[in-house]
Amino acid sequence: MTAETSLEKAHPAERRERGSLGESLEMDRLLDCIHCGLCLSFCPTYSELGNEMDSPRGRIYLMRAAEEGRIAYTPTVRKHIDSCLGCLACETACPSGVQYHSLIEAARTKVEAARENEGGRSRIRNFALRRLLPHTGRLSAVGILLGFYRSSGIQWFLRSSGVLNRLGRLGELEALSPVVTPRSVIRKVDQGSPEGEPGRASTALLTGCVMRFAFGHINLATVRALAENGHPVLVPKGQVCCGALHGHSGDRRTARELARKNIDIFTSSEADYVITNSAGCGSMMKEYGELLSGDPEYGEKAERFSAKVRDITEFLVEQGFRAPSAPVGTDAQGPLPVTYHEACHLAHGQKVRNPPREVLRAIPDVEIRELDESDWCCGSAGTYNLTQPEMAKRLLRRKMGHIAKTGASVVATGNPGCIIQIESGFQRKGVEVLHPVELLARAYEREADCRDA
Repeated sequence: MTAETSLEKAHPAERRERGSLGESLEMDRLLDCIHCGLCLSFCPTYSELGNEMDSPRGRIYLMRAAEEGRIAYTPTVRKHIDSCLGCLACETACPSGVQYHSLIEAARTKVEAARENEGGRSRIRNFALRRLLPHTGRLSAVGILLGFYRSSGIQWFLRSSGVLNRLGRLGELEALSPVVTPRSVIRKVDQGSPEGEPGRASTALLTGCVMRFAFGHINLATVRALAENGHPVLVPKGQVCCGALHGHSGDRRTARELARKNIDIFTSSEADYVITNSAGCGSMMKEYGELLSGDPEYGEKAERFSAKVRDITEFLVEQGFRAPSAPVGTDAQGPLPVTYHEACHLAHGQKVRNPPREVLRAIPDVEIRELDESDWCCGSAGTYNLTQPEMAKRLLRRKMGHIAKTGASVVATGNPGCIIQIESGFQRKGVEVLHPVELLARAYEREADCRDA
């Protein structure tokens, strides 16, 4: 695998023409990897399995071999590509600047094409990605059904009777189902907060697909935090799923379609910034410029759009935010102990590390307890905990062990998938898993209550 090929000796322009992995991905990007191995100790799957082919370096070997026609995307090769979390910790560790996210997404496009050729593509997966997530009306209908499932007592009966435990994988999936956002909360979010202080940057909020219907309380906290700091908040109608789950799993065609729609919708709002509160969504929208780089109509639009995208904590710190005067609440033994789990696509994808901590530090009586391996994946990774449940469980156990050592009453994290995954790991009550902006909004709310008292 270390032998030079004729492509390595070719001029870069010749490489671009002769060797392409597809999806506007050039052979140069594969050759950027110098196989130094510095990524190995940062890769969760390699650390757990100790298998070279389940490391970033090993997967790049496989991609390159497939690109050069030496191997095909067989089930064995696909297994190693599928086992990648896409957490991008390797990009943070890489001294050569390898754009691994582009490589793995392009490889997954070819993996899905190979599956389709063999008739093995999952119909359920296709339905979820192409027929459900891009359509708010259909998601709303699913939300209504889930709400009925919980409120009617059916969920309580199935869980208390032990029926779900006998359903194997189906029971495990049910445990990961989130609580549906009440319609009243969705309506409040959709209203936004269009009035702001003069001179403050205007914002347009991505409400998201999963975020809108399962984490509307985080969207509402985001609106409140922005409004408390004088920023007008617009919630553009017609916005669609950001395309993160599609792009990161190999369906880049659908991701591009969604990106174009969002660019048009958000650009028409004329807001100064686009705000996200989901690490995966923010990472994807910041990649729109790359995703549509070959599009003659949307290429430049996408670059301008991506430059306006900010995570909510990143935006607040960048613009300057007001520290609340009231504490969010105190633990029985003193200050509220909070530990922070860094969502992969926030820390490694967007390179946003300090802003969430700065927001937490600004809240009175919050004691931050640092988490070992805080930037290691919890095992959620988009749909990873659904498609690779065993590895996801191993990573969750590792994460939960570190959380337990902190003794924290609150785990803060900036991604909905992480919230669901970590919540599923708690066997005891009394520990909340919250977005940092939720804690900030609670402090603002308590501050207002104190004024009104």
